[in-house]
Amino acid sequence: MVRVLIVDDDVSLRRVLEYNLQEEGYEVLTAGSGEEGMRLFDERSPALVVTDLKMPGMGGFQLLRQVKERSPETAVIVITAFGAVEAAVEAMKAGAYDFITKPFNREALKLTVRKALAMQGLTRENRRLKEELSEREAFRSIVGISRRMEEVFRIIDRVADTEATVLITGESGTGKELVARAIHGRSSRRDEPFVAINCAAIPRDLLESELFGHVKGAFTGAVKDKAGRFQQAEGGTLFLDEVGELPVELQSKLLRALQEREVQPLGGTTVQKLDVRVVAATNADLEEAIAEGRFREDLFYRLSVIPVHLPPLRERKEDVPLLVRHFTAKHGGGQVTFAPETLTVMEGYGWPGNVRELENTVERMLIMRNGDTITPEELSEKIRKGRQPQRECPVVNLPDEGYSLEQLEKEIVIEALERNNWNQSSAARFLRIPRHTLIYRMEKYAITTPERKK
Repeated sequence: MVRVLIVDDDVSLRRVLEYNLQEEGYEVLTAGSGEEGMRLFDERSPALVVTDLKMPGMGGFQLLRQVKERSPETAVIVITAFGAVEAAVEAMKAGAYDFITKPFNREALKLTVRKALAMQGLTRENRRLKEELSEREAFRSIVGISRRMEEVFRIIDRVADTEATVLITGESGTGKELVARAIHGRSSRRDEPFVAINCAAIPRDLLESELFGHVKGAFTGAVKDKAGRFQQAEGGTLFLDEVGELPVELQSKLLRALQEREVQPLGGTTVQKLDVRVVAATNADLEEAIAEGRFREDLFYRLSVIPVHLPPLRERKEDVPLLVRHFTAKHGGGQVTFAPETLTVMEGYGWPGNVRELENTVERMLIMRNGDTITPEELSEKIRKGRQPQRECPVVNLPDEGYSLEQLEKEIVIEALERNNWNQSSAARFLRIPRHTLIYRMEKYAITTPERKK
Protein backbone atom coordinates (compact mmCIF):
# COMPACT_ATOMS: atom_id res chain seq x y z
CA MET A 1 0.00 0.00 0.00
CA VAL A 2 1.34 3.43 -0.97
CA ARG A 3 2.04 5.61 2.06
CA VAL A 4 1.17 9.34 2.00
CA LEU A 5 2.10 11.95 4.63
CA ILE A 6 -0.17 14.98 5.15
CA VAL A 7 1.30 17.95 7.04
CA ASP A 8 -1.07 20.80 7.91
CA ASP A 9 -1.80 22.77 11.08
CA ASP A 10 -5.49 23.05 10.12
CA VAL A 11 -7.15 20.05 11.81
CA SER A 12 -10.32 20.11 9.71
CA LEU A 13 -8.46 20.38 6.41
CA ARG A 14 -6.12 17.62 7.51
CA ARG A 15 -9.08 15.32 8.18
CA VAL A 16 -10.67 16.08 4.83
CA LEU A 17 -7.40 15.31 3.03
CA GLU A 18 -6.99 12.12 5.05
CA TYR A 19 -10.51 10.92 4.23
CA ASN A 20 -10.19 11.58 0.50
CA LEU A 21 -6.84 9.84 0.17
CA GLN A 22 -7.89 6.86 2.28
CA GLU A 23 -10.88 6.57 -0.03
CA GLU A 24 -8.38 6.11 -2.88
CA GLY A 25 -6.71 3.23 -1.02
CA TYR A 26 -3.61 5.01 0.31
CA GLU A 27 -2.13 4.53 3.77
CA VAL A 28 -2.29 8.03 5.27
CA LEU A 29 -0.09 9.55 7.99
CA THR A 30 -0.95 12.98 9.40
CA ALA A 31 1.05 15.64 11.23
CA GLY A 32 -0.02 19.01 12.65
CA SER A 33 3.39 20.71 12.29
CA GLY A 34 6.48 20.66 10.13
CA GLU A 35 8.56 19.26 12.99
CA GLU A 36 6.13 16.38 13.55
CA GLY A 37 5.96 15.84 9.80
CA MET A 38 9.74 15.42 9.51
CA ARG A 39 9.75 12.99 12.43
CA LEU A 40 7.13 10.83 10.71
CA PHE A 41 8.96 11.17 7.40
CA ASP A 42 12.19 9.85 8.93
CA GLU A 43 10.38 7.04 10.75
CA ARG A 44 7.94 5.85 8.05
CA SER A 45 9.47 6.92 4.70
CA PRO A 46 6.27 7.90 2.83
CA ALA A 47 6.23 7.86 -0.97
CA LEU A 48 4.42 11.23 -1.14
CA VAL A 49 4.18 14.31 1.07
CA VAL A 50 1.28 16.80 0.95
CA THR A 51 2.11 19.90 2.99
CA ASP A 52 0.72 23.34 3.64
CA LEU A 53 3.19 26.15 2.92
CA LYS A 54 2.25 28.45 5.80
CA MET A 55 2.52 26.85 9.24
CA PRO A 56 3.85 28.00 12.63
CA GLY A 57 7.40 26.90 13.37
CA MET A 58 8.80 24.86 10.49
CA GLY A 59 6.96 26.05 7.39
CA GLY A 60 6.27 24.15 4.21
CA PHE A 61 9.31 25.54 2.37
CA GLN A 62 11.71 24.33 5.06
CA LEU A 63 9.99 20.95 5.20
CA LEU A 64 10.18 20.68 1.40
CA ARG A 65 13.93 21.37 1.43
CA GLN A 66 14.57 18.81 4.17
CA VAL A 67 12.50 16.13 2.44
CA LYS A 68 14.39 16.68 -0.83
CA GLU A 69 17.76 16.60 0.95
CA ARG A 70 16.91 13.26 2.54
CA SER A 71 15.10 11.70 -0.42
CA PRO A 72 15.27 13.57 -3.76
CA GLU A 73 12.86 11.10 -5.40
CA THR A 74 10.02 11.63 -2.89
CA ALA A 75 7.19 13.59 -4.51
CA VAL A 76 5.93 16.67 -2.65
CA ILE A 77 2.64 18.50 -3.30
CA VAL A 78 2.20 21.87 -1.60
CA ILE A 79 -1.06 23.48 -0.46
CA THR A 80 -1.40 27.22 -0.70
CA ALA A 81 -4.14 29.81 -0.31
CA PHE A 82 -6.11 30.88 -3.35
CA GLY A 83 -4.29 33.70 -5.11
CA ALA A 84 -0.88 32.84 -3.64
CA VAL A 85 0.31 31.31 -6.88
CA GLU A 86 3.71 33.01 -6.69
CA ALA A 87 4.55 31.10 -3.51
CA ALA A 88 3.46 27.85 -5.15
CA VAL A 89 5.68 28.54 -8.16
CA GLU A 90 8.65 29.17 -5.85
CA ALA A 91 7.93 25.85 -4.14
CA MET A 92 7.98 24.05 -7.49
CA LYS A 93 11.33 25.66 -8.30
CA ALA A 94 12.55 24.25 -4.98
CA GLY A 95 11.51 20.73 -6.00
CA ALA A 96 7.76 20.39 -5.37
CA TYR A 97 5.92 18.32 -7.97
CA ASP A 98 2.73 20.45 -8.06
CA PHE A 99 0.45 22.57 -5.91
CA ILE A 100 -3.23 22.70 -4.99
CA THR A 101 -5.08 25.77 -3.74
CA LYS A 102 -7.52 26.11 -0.85
CA PRO A 103 -10.41 25.44 -1.11
CA PHE A 104 -9.59 22.46 -3.32
CA ASN A 105 -11.63 20.21 -5.55
CA ARG A 106 -11.48 16.63 -4.25
CA GLU A 107 -11.19 15.13 -7.75
CA ALA A 108 -8.40 17.56 -8.60
CA LEU A 109 -6.62 16.49 -5.40
CA LYS A 110 -6.88 12.78 -6.24
CA LEU A 111 -5.74 13.35 -9.83
CA THR A 112 -2.74 15.40 -8.72
CA VAL A 113 -1.71 12.70 -6.22
CA ARG A 114 -2.06 9.93 -8.83
CA LYS A 115 0.03 11.89 -11.35
CA ALA A 116 2.72 12.68 -8.77
CA LEU A 117 3.06 9.01 -7.81
CA ALA A 118 3.11 7.95 -11.46
CA MET A 119 5.86 10.47 -12.19
CA GLN A 120 7.80 9.22 -9.18
CA GLY A 121 7.57 5.68 -10.54
CA LEU A 122 8.84 6.81 -13.93
CA THR A 123 11.72 8.67 -12.28
CA ARG A 124 12.79 5.58 -10.35
CA GLU A 125 12.51 3.36 -13.41
CA ASN A 126 14.52 5.87 -15.44
CA ARG A 127 17.23 5.92 -12.79
CA ARG A 128 17.32 2.12 -12.67
CA LEU A 129 17.65 1.89 -16.45
CA LYS A 130 20.39 4.52 -16.46
CA GLU A 131 22.30 2.57 -13.81
CA GLU A 132 21.98 -0.64 -15.82
CA LEU A 133 23.12 1.17 -18.98
CA SER A 134 26.02 2.74 -17.12
CA GLU A 135 27.11 -0.67 -15.85
CA ARG A 136 26.96 -2.17 -19.36
CA GLU A 137 28.84 0.80 -20.82
CA ALA A 138 31.52 0.41 -18.16
CA PHE A 139 32.39 -3.06 -19.49
CA ARG A 140 31.71 -2.46 -23.18
CA SER A 141 35.28 -1.38 -24.01
CA ILE A 142 36.85 -4.30 -22.13
CA VAL A 143 36.61 -7.30 -24.40
CA GLY A 144 37.43 -10.83 -23.33
CA ILE A 145 36.03 -14.30 -22.74
CA SER A 146 39.18 -15.96 -21.42
CA ARG A 147 39.38 -17.30 -17.91
CA ARG A 148 41.96 -14.65 -17.02
CA MET A 149 39.67 -11.82 -18.12
CA GLU A 150 36.65 -13.34 -16.38
CA GLU A 151 38.66 -13.07 -13.17
CA VAL A 152 39.34 -9.39 -13.90
CA PHE A 153 35.62 -8.79 -14.48
CA ARG A 154 34.81 -10.54 -11.21
CA ILE A 155 37.20 -8.33 -9.25
CA ILE A 156 35.81 -5.16 -10.87
CA ASP A 157 32.29 -6.21 -9.86
CA ARG A 158 33.37 -6.86 -6.28
CA VAL A 159 35.38 -3.68 -5.69
CA ALA A 160 33.66 -1.06 -7.88
CA ASP A 161 31.17 0.20 -5.31
CA THR A 162 33.62 0.28 -2.42
CA GLU A 163 36.01 3.04 -1.36
CA ALA A 164 39.08 0.77 -1.53
CA THR A 165 42.14 2.00 -3.41
CA VAL A 166 42.90 -0.19 -6.44
CA LEU A 167 46.29 -0.85 -8.07
CA ILE A 168 46.10 -2.11 -11.65
CA THR A 169 49.24 -3.77 -12.99
CA GLY A 170 50.07 -5.06 -16.43
CA GLU A 171 52.23 -4.49 -19.44
CA SER A 172 51.84 -1.41 -21.61
CA GLY A 173 48.80 -1.65 -23.88
CA THR A 174 46.80 -4.13 -21.80
CA GLY A 175 43.98 -1.65 -21.08
CA LYS A 176 44.64 -0.44 -17.54
CA GLU A 177 42.78 2.85 -17.99
CA LEU A 178 39.75 0.98 -19.37
CA VAL A 179 39.63 -1.05 -16.17
CA ALA A 180 39.92 2.12 -14.09
CA ARG A 181 37.03 3.66 -16.02
CA ALA A 182 34.98 0.48 -15.56
CA ILE A 183 35.53 0.62 -11.79
CA HIS A 184 34.41 4.26 -11.78
CA GLY A 185 31.46 3.56 -14.09
CA ARG A 186 30.09 0.80 -11.86
CA SER A 187 30.50 2.77 -8.63
CA SER A 188 28.18 5.20 -6.85
CA ARG A 189 30.58 7.93 -8.04
CA ARG A 190 29.70 7.34 -11.70
CA ASP A 191 28.00 10.73 -12.09
CA GLU A 192 31.02 12.60 -10.67
CA PRO A 193 34.32 13.37 -12.47
CA PHE A 194 36.79 10.75 -13.64
CA VAL A 195 40.15 12.54 -13.77
CA ALA A 196 43.25 10.86 -15.19
CA ILE A 197 46.88 11.93 -14.94
CA ASN A 198 49.93 10.19 -16.43
CA CYS A 199 52.68 10.59 -13.85
CA ALA A 200 55.34 9.77 -16.45
CA ALA A 201 54.19 12.36 -19.00
CA ILE A 202 54.48 15.49 -16.85
CA PRO A 203 57.85 17.13 -16.03
CA ARG A 204 58.96 16.47 -12.45
CA ASP A 205 59.00 20.16 -11.51
CA LEU A 206 55.35 20.55 -12.58
CA LEU A 207 53.97 17.30 -11.23
CA GLU A 208 53.33 18.48 -7.67
CA SER A 209 51.32 21.45 -8.93
CA GLU A 210 49.39 19.22 -11.35
CA LEU A 211 48.48 16.80 -8.59
CA PHE A 212 47.80 19.07 -5.63
CA GLY A 213 47.31 22.52 -7.20
CA HIS A 214 49.08 25.76 -6.29
CA VAL A 215 48.35 29.21 -4.94
CA LYS A 216 49.10 32.49 -6.62
CA GLY A 217 52.80 33.36 -6.33
CA ALA A 218 53.89 29.80 -5.44
CA PHE A 219 56.47 29.96 -8.23
CA THR A 220 57.38 32.09 -11.21
CA GLY A 221 54.42 32.11 -13.57
CA ALA A 222 51.84 31.20 -10.91
CA VAL A 223 49.66 34.26 -11.56
CA LYS A 224 46.53 32.80 -9.98
CA ASP A 225 45.37 29.91 -7.82
CA LYS A 226 45.01 26.61 -9.67
CA ALA A 227 43.16 23.48 -8.62
CA GLY A 228 45.11 20.23 -8.94
CA ARG A 229 43.84 16.91 -10.24
CA PHE A 230 42.81 15.87 -6.73
CA GLN A 231 40.54 18.89 -6.40
CA GLN A 232 39.19 18.41 -9.93
CA ALA A 233 38.20 14.85 -9.04
CA GLU A 234 36.22 15.90 -5.95
CA GLY A 235 33.40 13.42 -5.38
CA GLY A 236 34.68 11.19 -8.18
CA THR A 237 37.71 9.09 -9.10
CA LEU A 238 41.34 10.07 -9.65
CA PHE A 239 43.30 7.72 -11.93
CA LEU A 240 47.06 7.83 -11.37
CA ASP A 241 48.58 6.19 -14.45
CA GLU A 242 52.23 5.08 -14.35
CA VAL A 243 52.33 5.76 -10.61
CA GLY A 244 55.67 3.92 -10.46
CA GLU A 245 57.26 6.94 -12.17
CA LEU A 246 56.22 9.30 -9.37
CA PRO A 247 59.34 11.03 -7.94
CA VAL A 248 60.32 9.79 -4.48
CA GLU A 249 60.02 13.30 -3.04
CA LEU A 250 56.31 13.41 -4.00
CA GLN A 251 55.46 9.92 -2.78
CA SER A 252 55.21 11.02 0.87
CA LYS A 253 52.78 13.78 -0.09
CA LEU A 254 50.65 11.31 -2.08
CA LEU A 255 50.68 8.92 0.88
CA ARG A 256 49.41 11.68 3.17
CA ALA A 257 46.68 12.60 0.67
CA LEU A 258 45.51 8.98 0.61
CA GLN A 259 45.63 8.52 4.38
CA GLU A 260 44.22 11.86 5.52
CA ARG A 261 41.93 12.57 2.55
CA GLU A 262 43.40 16.04 2.28
CA VAL A 263 45.90 17.97 0.14
CA GLN A 264 47.96 21.10 0.59
CA PRO A 265 48.40 23.14 -2.59
CA LEU A 266 51.93 24.09 -3.55
CA GLY A 267 52.82 27.34 -1.78
CA GLY A 268 49.71 27.19 0.39
CA THR A 269 49.48 27.12 4.17
CA THR A 270 46.11 25.42 4.61
CA VAL A 271 44.93 21.92 3.75
CA GLN A 272 41.82 21.07 1.77
CA LYS A 273 39.65 18.11 2.76
CA LEU A 274 38.63 15.99 -0.24
CA ASP A 275 36.31 13.12 -1.09
CA VAL A 276 38.19 11.29 -3.86
CA ARG A 277 38.58 7.61 -4.71
CA VAL A 278 42.03 6.75 -6.11
CA VAL A 279 42.80 4.09 -8.68
CA ALA A 280 46.44 3.70 -9.71
CA ALA A 281 48.17 1.76 -12.48
CA THR A 282 51.69 0.80 -13.44
CA ASN A 283 53.58 -1.43 -15.85
CA ALA A 284 56.63 -1.34 -13.58
CA ASP A 285 57.62 -3.93 -10.99
CA LEU A 286 56.95 -1.91 -7.83
CA GLU A 287 58.36 -4.60 -5.55
CA GLU A 288 61.63 -4.37 -7.43
CA ALA A 289 61.45 -0.57 -7.23
CA ILE A 290 60.98 -0.84 -3.46
CA ALA A 291 64.06 -3.07 -3.17
CA GLU A 292 66.06 -0.50 -5.13
CA GLY A 293 64.79 2.41 -3.04
CA ARG A 294 62.81 4.03 -5.88
CA PHE A 295 59.36 3.49 -4.38
CA ARG A 296 58.06 3.72 -0.83
CA GLU A 297 56.91 0.44 0.63
CA ASP A 298 54.20 2.08 2.75
CA LEU A 299 52.79 3.84 -0.33
CA PHE A 300 52.79 0.56 -2.26
CA TYR A 301 50.68 -1.15 0.40
CA ARG A 302 48.36 1.88 0.61
CA LEU A 303 47.80 1.82 -3.15
CA SER A 304 47.44 -1.94 -3.53
CA VAL A 305 44.55 -2.55 -1.13
CA ILE A 306 42.90 -4.28 -4.10
CA PRO A 307 45.40 -5.49 -6.73
CA VAL A 308 44.16 -6.17 -10.26
CA HIS A 309 46.56 -7.73 -12.75
CA LEU A 310 45.81 -7.50 -16.47
CA PRO A 311 47.33 -10.42 -18.40
CA PRO A 312 49.24 -9.72 -21.62
CA LEU A 313 47.48 -10.67 -24.83
CA ARG A 314 49.84 -13.59 -25.43
CA GLU A 315 48.42 -15.20 -22.26
CA ARG A 316 44.79 -14.89 -23.42
CA LYS A 317 45.01 -15.72 -27.11
CA GLU A 318 41.42 -16.98 -27.19
CA ASP A 319 40.39 -13.32 -26.90
CA VAL A 320 42.18 -12.30 -30.13
CA PRO A 321 39.32 -13.15 -32.57
CA LEU A 322 36.81 -11.38 -30.33
CA LEU A 323 39.03 -8.30 -30.12
CA VAL A 324 39.54 -8.31 -33.89
CA ARG A 325 35.77 -8.22 -34.44
CA HIS A 326 35.39 -5.50 -31.82
CA PHE A 327 38.03 -3.26 -33.41
CA THR A 328 36.71 -3.97 -36.91
CA ALA A 329 33.31 -2.63 -35.86
CA LYS A 330 34.86 0.24 -33.92
CA HIS A 331 36.85 1.46 -36.94
CA GLY A 332 34.02 1.15 -39.44
CA GLY A 333 34.88 -2.22 -40.91
CA GLY A 334 31.26 -2.86 -41.86
CA GLN A 335 31.10 -6.18 -43.70
CA VAL A 336 34.87 -6.78 -43.61
CA THR A 337 35.87 -10.19 -42.25
CA PHE A 338 39.17 -11.82 -41.32
CA ALA A 339 39.74 -15.22 -42.88
CA PRO A 340 39.99 -18.06 -40.32
CA GLU A 341 43.63 -18.70 -41.29
CA THR A 342 44.34 -14.98 -40.77
CA LEU A 343 42.95 -15.16 -37.25
CA THR A 344 45.04 -18.29 -36.61
CA VAL A 345 48.22 -16.43 -37.52
CA MET A 346 47.18 -13.48 -35.38
CA GLU A 347 46.48 -15.75 -32.42
CA GLY A 348 49.96 -17.22 -32.75
CA TYR A 349 51.72 -13.85 -32.70
CA GLY A 350 53.08 -12.64 -29.33
CA TRP A 351 51.67 -9.07 -29.48
CA PRO A 352 54.36 -7.30 -27.43
CA GLY A 353 52.29 -4.12 -27.64
CA ASN A 354 49.25 -6.07 -26.42
CA VAL A 355 45.70 -4.86 -27.14
CA ARG A 356 46.90 -1.44 -28.28
CA GLU A 357 49.14 -3.04 -30.92
CA LEU A 358 46.31 -5.32 -32.05
CA GLU A 359 43.91 -2.38 -32.45
CA ASN A 360 46.46 -0.42 -34.49
CA THR A 361 47.03 -3.48 -36.68
CA VAL A 362 43.31 -3.95 -37.33
CA GLU A 363 42.83 -0.27 -38.16
CA ARG A 364 45.79 -0.31 -40.57
CA MET A 365 44.56 -3.47 -42.31
CA LEU A 366 41.07 -2.03 -42.74
CA ILE A 367 42.60 0.95 -44.51
CA MET A 368 45.00 -1.04 -46.68
CA ARG A 369 42.82 -4.10 -47.40
CA ASN A 370 42.40 -5.52 -50.91
CA GLY A 371 38.83 -6.74 -50.42
CA ASP A 372 36.19 -7.55 -47.85
CA THR A 373 38.05 -10.63 -46.61
CA ILE A 374 41.49 -10.10 -45.12
CA THR A 375 43.90 -12.95 -45.86
CA PRO A 376 47.15 -13.94 -44.11
CA GLU A 377 49.16 -12.47 -47.01
CA GLU A 378 47.89 -9.02 -46.02
CA LEU A 379 49.40 -9.31 -42.54
CA SER A 380 52.74 -7.64 -41.98
CA GLU A 381 55.85 -9.77 -42.31
CA LYS A 382 56.58 -9.11 -38.65
CA ILE A 383 53.31 -10.77 -37.60
CA ARG A 384 53.62 -13.67 -40.05
CA LYS A 385 57.22 -14.44 -39.07
CA GLY A 386 56.68 -13.60 -35.43
CA ARG A 387 54.07 -16.28 -35.03
CA GLN A 388 55.01 -18.54 -32.16
CA PRO A 389 55.10 -22.19 -33.25
CA GLN A 390 52.67 -24.51 -31.54
CA ARG A 391 54.64 -26.91 -29.42
CA GLU A 392 53.69 -30.54 -29.35
CA CYS A 393 53.74 -32.56 -26.16
CA PRO A 394 56.05 -33.30 -24.57
CA VAL A 395 57.10 -29.66 -24.10
CA VAL A 396 60.75 -30.66 -23.72
CA ASN A 397 62.40 -33.24 -26.00
CA LEU A 398 65.04 -34.90 -23.83
CA PRO A 399 68.04 -36.65 -25.43
CA ASP A 400 68.25 -40.44 -25.16
CA GLU A 401 71.35 -40.26 -22.99
CA GLY A 402 69.50 -38.15 -20.40
CA TYR A 403 69.89 -34.59 -19.18
CA SER A 404 70.66 -32.75 -15.94
CA LEU A 405 67.44 -31.66 -14.19
CA GLU A 406 69.23 -28.71 -12.60
CA GLN A 407 70.59 -27.56 -15.96
CA LEU A 408 67.13 -27.92 -17.50
CA GLU A 409 65.57 -25.89 -14.68
CA LYS A 410 68.23 -23.19 -15.06
CA GLU A 411 67.59 -22.92 -18.81
CA ILE A 412 63.83 -22.67 -18.26
CA VAL A 413 64.29 -19.86 -15.71
CA ILE A 414 66.61 -17.95 -18.05
CA GLU A 415 64.24 -18.35 -21.01
CA ALA A 416 61.27 -17.15 -18.91
CA LEU A 417 63.26 -14.09 -17.83
CA GLU A 418 64.37 -13.33 -21.39
CA ARG A 419 60.81 -13.64 -22.72
CA ASN A 420 59.67 -11.14 -20.11
CA ASN A 421 62.53 -8.67 -20.57
CA TRP A 422 64.04 -9.76 -17.25
CA ASN A 423 61.04 -8.52 -15.31
CA GLN A 424 60.95 -10.86 -12.32
CA SER A 425 57.27 -10.47 -11.50
CA SER A 426 56.23 -11.15 -15.10
CA ALA A 427 58.59 -14.11 -15.37
CA ALA A 428 57.22 -15.56 -12.12
CA ARG A 429 53.67 -15.29 -13.45
CA PHE A 430 54.82 -16.88 -16.73
CA LEU A 431 56.23 -19.84 -14.78
CA ARG A 432 53.19 -19.86 -12.46
CA ILE A 433 55.34 -19.64 -9.33
CA PRO A 434 55.61 -16.99 -6.57
CA ARG A 435 58.16 -14.24 -7.18
CA HIS A 436 60.23 -15.25 -4.13
CA THR A 437 60.52 -18.78 -5.56
CA LEU A 438 61.89 -17.36 -8.82
CA ILE A 439 64.40 -15.21 -6.89
CA TYR A 440 65.51 -18.29 -4.96
CA ARG A 441 66.11 -20.18 -8.24
CA MET A 442 68.05 -17.21 -9.65
CA GLU A 443 70.29 -17.13 -6.58
CA LYS A 444 70.69 -20.91 -6.65
CA TYR A 445 71.92 -20.90 -10.25
CA ALA A 446 73.75 -17.54 -10.02
CA ILE A 447 71.47 -16.01 -12.65
CA THR A 448 71.83 -12.23 -12.86
CA THR A 449 70.16 -9.64 -15.04
CA PRO A 450 72.15 -8.45 -18.08
CA GLU A 451 72.84 -5.11 -16.36
CA ARG A 452 74.53 -6.88 -13.46
CA LYS A 453 76.60 -9.27 -15.54
CA LYS A 454 80.33 -8.54 -15.55
